[in-house]
Amino acid sequence: MKESASQSNALKTFSNVLGHGDPDVVGIASNSREVKPGYIFAALPGSKVDGLNFVDDAVSRGAVAIITQNSSRCRDMAPTMPLIETCNPRLELAKLAACFFNGQPDYVAAVTGTNGKSSVVDFARQLWLSVGYSASSLGTLGLKTKQVLENSSLTTPDTVKLHKILKSLSDREIHYLALEASSHGLDQYRIDGVKISAAVFTNLTQDHLDYHKDMRTYFKAKARLFSELLSANGTAVLNFDSSEFEALKSICISRGVSVISFGSSNGADIQLLDVKPSPAFQEIRIKVFKAEYQFVLKLLGKFQILNVLAALGIVVASQKDNDVEFWVGQLRNLRGVPGRLERVTGSNSLAQVIVDYAHTPDALRNALVALRQHTSKRLICVFGAGGERDIGKRKIMGQVADELADLCLITDDNPRNENPKRIRDQILEGCPNGESIACRGEAIKLGISKLQSGDLLLVAGKGHESTQEMSGQKLKFSDVEMVKDLMKNAEGLNHE
Repeated sequence: MKESASQSNALKTFSNVLGHGDPDVVGIASNSREVKPGYIFAALPGSKVDGLNFVDDAVSRGAVAIITQNSSRCRDMAPTMPLIETCNPRLELAKLAACFFNGQPDYVAAVTGTNGKSSVVDFARQLWLSVGYSASSLGTLGLKTKQVLENSSLTTPDTVKLHKILKSLSDREIHYLALEASSHGLDQYRIDGVKISAAVFTNLTQDHLDYHKDMRTYFKAKARLFSELLSANGTAVLNFDSSEFEALKSICISRGVSVISFGSSNGADIQLLDVKPSPAFQEIRIKVFKAEYQFVLKLLGKFQILNVLAALGIVVASQKDNDVEFWVGQLRNLRGVPGRLERVTGSNSLAQVIVDYAHTPDALRNALVALRQHTSKRLICVFGAGGERDIGKRKIMGQVADELADLCLITDDNPRNENPKRIRDQILEGCPNGESIACRGEAIKLGISKLQSGDLLLVAGKGHESTQEMSGQKLKFSDVEMVKDLMKNAEGLNHE
């Protein structure tokens, strides 16, 4: 393999290389099983395993240098190996990956927040594509241009894979990219080295406290996007309605970063003024920099409107010379995002079934509040909570459903290696009137069987996902496909 100048000289870019030698570098890996001859191995510390435990394996596979924060221990295992010693191996890996792959789309927008990231990046991609720009989105729904190029198991890919993707997009002349920036990805420096021109903040509500421990630390991870990663001449698109707005705005102003605000409160640059919901769409009125516009949006839920406004902020910032009215005119053509308030039944069906990814208390509340506006009768909810994740949100999710739904069916949602019944019981503490059903398929079947004309069933938690994680296995399961199969046999519910 012939390396580019940036690849062959990647190791030389670091002044803190210990030892001797000038190895040819042909790749980078943080998983020793992916190491090949000529690779640099990043021995990253982790919460469960330490990369130093795999140095011997990496060396045996042909590693030519090691990134480490413990040179003495590493030197004992590999006495002649060139070392890149650093107090922050993850950050050093990101810098090296950016140098090694050396290619990114011209305009990158990163979106962070507890909820809404997938919708915002997809809407931005749709808007860019609608006017002929070469664009892509990257996140929970995978890597997408005009179609899905690659599925993803993580909201934000690991550092090496991310920079490899950026290089491939650049090589394919994809000029615009909207990517999801998860709190884990930001905290673990996975996005460092990316040249970010716009950064979006959607919201901050309880989630991932199994990792971050408290909301202050959770916010701090999100804020890194604005305080350290966003280009100083870039644009921040901030949720004006959020309690974090002033803090993030202050961070941006101190760095000279431009700010575009969006929301439904007076004072937002992009403001939702009015919304009139119907079963299949919403008629909305917005104000963008003092000019008002009114049109029909073929999406459900007020929170999806706010996601659209965030995406509008991205594309307006990306093309400052374009007329805002030009971009607003493209909004009416936006399509729904898979698993995000996705209508599985037709709009003319006597009863509606909606699938949504809501798996946090705030997301579940937003979905139920939104869908109440789109049903004339009962609102039924099938939901659960993930295993080996934030335990504190389970009872709260139960309380939300108990308050807002007419009938609650509590079931399993990726219990992983936890006892599923224990998870359901914790939800029931907040939802005493709910019914516990172990099999998710049976819960959906029961929900559909209870539908009457005018009712609406929300199946929440998994959205676009195609597997159910249980007892160490990933079993094939899709809420959308399950609903479609069951609705074929549901008598009297389909009007079409």
